[in-house]
Amino acid sequence: MAKTKIYFWLKIDKKFFDNIFIKRLKTVPGGYTMTVIYIRLMLESLESDCILYYEGYFDNLKEELALKLDVSEDDIDMTMAYFTKCGLIQVDEDKNAELPQAKALVESETNWANYKREQRKKAKLEEVQPSLTISNSCPTEIEKEIEIEKELEEEIEKKTFSAPTAEISNYYQKRIGVMDGQQYQILTDYLTLDGMELEVIKIAIDKAADNGKRSFSYINSILKNWRQNGIRTMVQVEDEQRLFQQKKQGQSDDDIQDPFIY
Repeated sequence: MAKTKIYFWLKIDKKFFDNIFIKRLKTVPGGYTMTVIYIRLMLESLESDCILYYEGYFDNLKEELALKLDVSEDDIDMTMAYFTKCGLIQVDEDKNAELPQAKALVESETNWANYKREQRKKAKLEEVQPSLTISNSCPTEIEKEIEIEKELEEEIEKKTFSAPTAEISNYYQKRIGVMDGQQYQILTDYLTLDGMELEVIKIAIDKAADNGKRSFSYINSILKNWRQNGIRTMVQVEDEQRLFQQKKQGQSDDDIQDPFIY
């Protein structure tokens, strides 16, 4: 079965450039570059709930972002400093950067929704300019096709919000607290798109709660690390923890990294 893809984009209109902080950059040396980098940072954050996570590969987040965007560290530093001062970039204690304005501008849809939207657009065009292909189709047949498509769409929606995905929401709220729609989408993507077992996601939630790290970013960091390391089943999680314990027996605590601590 084909995986459901989710497309994200920023809806930027004239109001964005009328923002006083953006307009001010017109009079600042390097302001145009900073504006472009800021927009690219927002785009970079879309698939992670509008948060740029510090992954620890370099000394700080700015170095990582400079490499990702292929821009100079000076330009990143200048951009981060300006928009942090304006409150449009908020850096937390874990060195992650949240972009609140991106949350207000982001829009998304699944590939199925995109397909249906394009299909409806095409159908409207055919109504205005009937082709020879459908000229002999009776209204009853067309209505049946629409009903079948509607039933298929409803069936897919039911599968999308199946029991396992609903359990993620319930379990998160039970152990951590209230979650928003984008956080829910990110967690369910680990299940539906990345193929992680439900129990793997729940164990990440447990580890966050048990370590007193009741934040979505902490849970997402664990799951993101596991995904990068190909860990998707409870057997793999247990193997990782067992390997950690074996290493711990022969080394000091400072020499090794607990796979559950980030």
